[in-house]
Parts: sequence; C-alpha cells; structure tokens
Amino acid sequence: MTATIGDTAPHKGLAVRLDGVAFSYGEASFRFDVAFTAGRITAIMGPSGSGKSTLLSLIAGFESPEAGRVLIGDDDVGKTAPSARPVSMVFQENNLFAHLSVEANVGLGRSPSLRLGDADRVAVAEALARVGLAGKEKRLPRELSGGERQRVALARVLLRDRPVLLLDEPFASLGPALRDDMLDLVADIHAERAMTVLFVTHQPEDARRIGQDMAFLDEGAIAAVGPAVDFFDRSGPDAFRRYIGDRGGTVAGSQHIARKRT
Repeated sequence: MTATIGDTAPHKGLAVRLDGVAFSYGEASFRFDVAFTAGRITAIMGPSGSGKSTLLSLIAGFESPEAGRVLIGDDDVGKTAPSARPVSMVFQENNLFAHLSVEANVGLGRSPSLRLGDADRVAVAEALARVGLAGKEKRLPRELSGGERQRVALARVLLRDRPVLLLDEPFASLGPALRDDMLDLVADIHAERAMTVLFVTHQPEDARRIGQDMAFLDEGAIAAVGPAVDFFDRSGPDAFRRYIGDRGGTVAGSQHIARKRT
C-alpha cells in the first residue's frame, strides 16, 4: 500500500510517487512505496543507511530502480535522463565549479554551455540578489563562506525553476544560526514558488522549523509518514521517537521552537 503525504490542494509543484520501487547495491536493499503531494515541504529522516539519499537519487535519476515506477506528476520518469527531469537538487558539497565565478556557476542553471543572452544575465543577477549575493557575482567559490556557497547553489535552483526541489543535507556542515538562516531562505522560496520540496536531514529541529510533512525511513523502507507536527507529540511514531532519543513522549524542548510553516 502506498503511503500518501500531505493534502490535495492545487500547487505549482508536481506530485512525486515511488510505486513499488526496489533498488539494491551490495548487501543493502531498499523498497519504497510513497507519494508526496505537490507543493509541500517534506522532511526525510532516518538512521544512517536507511535509504534517505538513495530515495532522492532515484527521484533525480542518478540511480535506476530494479522494479517499480518513479512518477513525477503524471509521467513515469524511469527512463528519463536526470537533466531532463523536472527536478533540481542541492547536495551537501553544493557542486560548484571552483574555476568559475559565482555568476557563471549560477548561469549553468540556464545554459550548460554558458551561452547567455541579456535576459539570461538579468535573470542571474535577480537570482543572486534574491539569495543575498548581489555584488559578489565575480567572486570564485573559494572566496565565499560555506553559507554563501550554498546560497549560490540555491540561486542556480531559482534560475532552473523546476517544480521539484531535492535537498540532500546541504546545510549539515553549517553552524546552527547559519543553518537556520538557510532553512528560512528555502521556506521563503517555497512560499513564493510552491515547488515540491523534499529535504534529507538528521536534525529534528530542521524538520520542526520548516517541515510541513515528514517521512521516516528505517531498514530500507518507509516506516512512517504524516504531518510533521504529529511526529513531535505524544502520538508520534514510536520508531521515530526512539530514533531522536525521546524519553517522555514529547520531544524535549520542542515546545520552545516554533515551526515557521504549517
């Protein structure tokens, strides 16, 4: 039975569904049946090795299922190249080219050959301004802080303007305050564009901050899904509460951290 997350209201994003998807490498095997409703922010959590990054890679097309279907919107994208899928992805290492300037790295989102017209250059400048990097267009990645490099990656996402955004722990190496700033920026971009956002995190506070829904993975499968707020109260899934070390039925300190999006 496929688990479905979120509501059914119309959105600009596209629904994502993994229908009986099976995948394995080495001794690790995974099976995913889950549907993510369009236009929602879903936090994906679970122990190391449970399949979080594998789930995103199957959606993005970096891995191919051995069985089952990956659907984005109404389309089975199982045989579609990653570059042709309606998906953008941001990794922890941000995937910037060290020899290219900030504006060139962002411009790759519009043209892999960097053949940019005047309208494209305006769009690059607008995307950089949106993420707070106006004036740093000519800098190289090594001249930026970690948070600024991730802002470059998000600016490239804005330029690509795809309906599905995948985030594989892109802010894990940042300090708490800077990570919160980046999460808020993702939430603000989502509020503007209503794309479908799936983000992997090991931090419960990240899910509380911007997550609308949650999917908890365990032993290579979807163990629990539902509204994020439900995971942090007394009715939350037992496996999730054990994972985060909950001892009293409610996540310690959660009442002091306001969720920014519902």
